[in-house]
Amino acid sequence: MKRILIFSLIPAFLLGSALIPVETNIDPDRDKKTDTEWSMNATAIEACTCPMFCQCYFNTEPASHSMDHGDEEHFCRFNMAWKVNKGHYGDTNLEGAVFWLAGDLGSGWDDGNVDWATLHFDPSVTATQREGITSILGPLFPANWKSFTVKDDKPISWRADTKKAVALLDNGRGAEMRLVHPPTAMTDEPAVLTNVQYWGAPRHDGFIMMPNEVQAYRAGDKPFESRGTNGFMITIDINSADIQ
Repeated sequence: MKRILIFSLIPAFLLGSALIPVETNIDPDRDKKTDTEWSMNATAIEACTCPMFCQCYFNTEPASHSMDHGDEEHFCRFNMAWKVNKGHYGDTNLEGAVFWLAGDLGSGWDDGNVDWATLHFDPSVTATQREGITSILGPLFPANWKSFTVKDDKPISWRADTKKAVALLDNGRGAEMRLVHPPTAMTDEPAVLTNVQYWGAPRHDGFIMMPNEVQAYRAGDKPFESRGTNGFMITIDINSADIQ
């Protein structure tokens, strides 16, 4: 959901321990201190509060929103449900691991800062898989987060086809995304946006446009919900050789 414009402003970081809820310590050089070889090919179901299509990929501030108190505020509050198709971190096989990211980019990132994010793993993800995934998320999402917290495990349901994509965190109690094939599509084929950078991914197969019926984050003290706003699916590919 986030435009590469922010990446030239801020260094990559590693997310820290994924085993217990914790505020992470940003270490811009930690990904360069390991000789571990890794790769990850993963698919995201993703949605945010911006109108379709999220302007964050082409600007340095999110869309504006009218608030109940009458003011306009800029924010991009997002959910991402990830499923690893194939990959490894050293000797650890990452295939099948599922995890959830939610957060808010804030009002803009001209100063190199974005706001907050939280990470949840499905309980089936092993300790060594968590270590590998958190290491990979650093170069995949290189941003200077004011807060990045690893939260408690919650079961994640993930299913998608060319017509619909549904992701649930704790059966929807923690978070929910329901995406549909765009009604403005000319055929039943997926509507795909290509040749636009996705975060730090050096390769992806395009943004499969799927506006949401609902996208909501209900866990913690910063819940949000939007309906009829931006949504898409994307498959990315990244490996340790890409960041040397």
